[in-house]
Amino acid sequence: MAAARPGQEHVPPVLIIVCDNTDIAEVFYRKLSGETQVEEVTVEDVDAVAAGLSEAEPKPSGRRKKKPKIVTVYGKGEVYPELFSNTAETKRTIRIDSKLLAEAELESGSASKGRAAAAEALRQVVATVGKPGLPGEHVRCVVSVSMLTEGWDANNVTQVLGVRAFGTQLLCEQVVGRGLRRMDYVPDPQTGLLTEEYVDVYGIPFSVIPFKGRSNNGPPPEDQPKNHVHAVSERAAWEIRFPVVEGYAFALTKNLIRCDIDAMEGLTIEPNREPTATFVQPTVGYKTGSASAVAGQFGFIKQDREAYYAQTHLQFIQMQIAQQIVSDLEQGVGAAGERERRVLRLQARHQLFPQVYRFVQAYVERKVDFKGLSGQARCELGLQVYVERIVERIRDGIVPDDSHGEPPLLPLLNRYKAIGTTAEVDFKTKRPVHATQHSHINQVVLDTAAWEASVAFRLEHCVQEGSVRFYARNDQMGLVIPYEYMGVAHNYEPDFLVRLNVPGTDLTLVLEVKGHEDDQTKAKHGAAKRWVMAVNNWGKLGRWRFHVCRDPAILEREIAYLVREARAKPGERAA
Repeated sequence: MAAARPGQEHVPPVLIIVCDNTDIAEVFYRKLSGETQVEEVTVEDVDAVAAGLSEAEPKPSGRRKKKPKIVTVYGKGEVYPELFSNTAETKRTIRIDSKLLAEAELESGSASKGRAAAAEALRQVVATVGKPGLPGEHVRCVVSVSMLTEGWDANNVTQVLGVRAFGTQLLCEQVVGRGLRRMDYVPDPQTGLLTEEYVDVYGIPFSVIPFKGRSNNGPPPEDQPKNHVHAVSERAAWEIRFPVVEGYAFALTKNLIRCDIDAMEGLTIEPNREPTATFVQPTVGYKTGSASAVAGQFGFIKQDREAYYAQTHLQFIQMQIAQQIVSDLEQGVGAAGERERRVLRLQARHQLFPQVYRFVQAYVERKVDFKGLSGQARCELGLQVYVERIVERIRDGIVPDDSHGEPPLLPLLNRYKAIGTTAEVDFKTKRPVHATQHSHINQVVLDTAAWEASVAFRLEHCVQEGSVRFYARNDQMGLVIPYEYMGVAHNYEPDFLVRLNVPGTDLTLVLEVKGHEDDQTKAKHGAAKRWVMAVNNWGKLGRWRFHVCRDPAILEREIAYLVREARAKPGERAA
């Protein structure tokens, strides 16, 4: 941990030495800490020696000999003095006596006031081992006596040394258990599993309990300090709060709906990637011999989609898509599920279908790129992979026509935690980080080598230019947007939340930084726009806007344009 930089965890590893009695513990404690107890020589003692009297003889003038005062002398330990030696200001090695701790916890009246105070101070140190800012934060070694049955936990124990007899499995398990408290419970984002943590155990007979140690194959795992990402209390003014949305709901009163086709993501027909023909051959009995001889026995038959093109029209495919969308809306398919079903199942299909069909027609005409296909070949749109994508996009883009008196689309919030906040961010990671100056969170986690760092740098510059007030990286913050892709429900995490500098309103930009876009990415962006629309209709946490940056080099110009646009139209609901 000596190599830990600012922003990384500075909790030191701890060695526990389990002793059988106080005499053995005293030897280990003295050798490691360099701390000794000596009698202080008083002025009276010096005068007595100068007069030729022994310290045991009565003092002149009938004065009684005072009880010697015990003082602590700090020196250098004999084993790693730079790590284990104690000083008057810092305790790196401590000795735990269960009897002394019991006096502190029970506030025993038999102990002197000074001894009880010392016991209480020791209890505070023991209870806060490895906790920054508390009395036990600098402890690196704990010499314990009769502490196996105590309810004492420290999650930064990395070495355990047994200096006593271990004759039962229970004793071994109790000692080893001192090192089994995890330091980090955040799963690795790549594997979804907790990272491996180890403890080195010495002097304990493992033959009585099963164990699994480090693999001897390959180099040992890296033991580097983790980066501690957390909200900074001094930056509380830069807190960003956001709703935790699980789905959406609306209740139609006039059966009027709308869908912004121009704002939706497009669809590209890719006949070069989807096979348009296949060659089959009948299988009769067993075939032996070379490949060329076997192939010559029966000819191949070509099967393509020409017959499908000949008997299918594009309008029929559009009607099927519209029918599926209306059916999904009635049955509550999508992120809202059962709750949305209760809203729409009583609506009239004969009023919904014509409106949905017009949306499908407009989407096919304006948003579908057929890649040069013409005539009946455009029926390639009827492939299930394309139909499912169109159904999902149009269905999720349909909202009540509030311009004609319909209630607006509203978010369904998590019933247990409706509001999330940057103040709750607190985790550790081995991924690289970039320090921040104008964010409630102290560091930006870098998933790629350059993109996140470049965006954070430019956002900091935007703060200096006056277009941005503050920002936050959306990593383990709890902001997720529900969406569906190819019939499977997913959650989408945007990259950044940016509070734009628009006077008179709290306008928060949901910022996504993306280079290549595939169809699933387009589904995420469509869901984000729907999320923004619903949250703006809800209107309890300011205004929101979604933006995709495809090149961090021009991010500052894009944000400046968005700010100018928001200032020119302060009352407009951004999406």
